[in-house]
Amino acid sequence: MMYCKENRGKNFWIKAAIFAPLAIAAGVYIFGSVVMLLWNGILPAVFGFHTITFWQALGILILSKILFGGFGGHHRGRHSGHHPMNGRWMHLNPEEREKMKEEWRSRCRIEPKAE
Repeated sequence: MMYCKENRGKNFWIKAAIFAPLAIAAGVYIFGSVVMLLWNGILPAVFGFHTITFWQALGILILSKILFGGFGGHHRGRHSGHHPMNGRWMHLNPEEREKMKEEWRSRCRIEPKAE
């Protein structure tokens, strides 16, 4: 199981370097196609608008991102200090906290610091 960055080998980064651009390109293609198909399928019939090309659909997608800030990029909860584990962690006694720390250290293969 990979829980920490230290466990990621060279093969992981090679695969990530190949997969990430392909995943981004696929996402752009899918989102652009969905916008184009929805626009061309609905708006000309309902409002009499012209059909659009794939590149115009991407432009509309980018414009909507600029104007409305969509696509879930704000992560409001992350900056407010709220994390799902906060509530659980705060209710643990010191022994339970130490037990949880030890478990995560063993999962990540991190040696405890000498004090």
